[in-house]
Amino acid sequence: MDEMEIKFEKTLESLETKLLNIRAGRANPAMLNGINASYYGALSPIQSLANVTVPDARTLMIKPFDKSALKEIERAINEANIGITPINNGESIILTVPELTEEKRREYVKMAKVVCEEAKVALRNIRQDANNDIKKRELPEDEEKLYLEDIQELVNEYNKKIDVIFKEKETELMRV
Repeated sequence: MDEMEIKFEKTLESLETKLLNIRAGRANPAMLNGINASYYGALSPIQSLANVTVPDARTLMIKPFDKSALKEIERAINEANIGITPINNGESIILTVPELTEEKRREYVKMAKVVCEEAKVALRNIRQDANNDIKKRELPEDEEKLYLEDIQELVNEYNKKIDVIFKEKETELMRV
């Protein structure tokens, strides 16, 4: 049970990380997660090449530690296709997050719902593995049934947590 709960927690962490990448019309340094820039021939995350700050609610400022990396960071952001055009002022890169239209907000809510459903599928797969392990052990029927019920209760609890996380993200996305 403990091993299964650890897997469930990792699934929730993964879900929250994926939801951070769905932007809500506000600047968030997590928008740059997964974007790597070439720096002296090696791909490095932007956060390791520069300071990423949020001067106001809709602006991200990326100030590289080494100015020679500026062009590569700009190129990486363009290639990542995050829907924001970087502005290079020679010392830093400024990303202005555009206001989201109602249609775009609804699209992001749908994306968040898909990500949450994927997390629920992951929970069900973990449950299935745990159920199979219990059935292999050839326990007495009543004991096996108790274990299976405990597992299902845990799955239900984590499904509710996922639903709460989705509702919070939906509220955040639909807030103007």
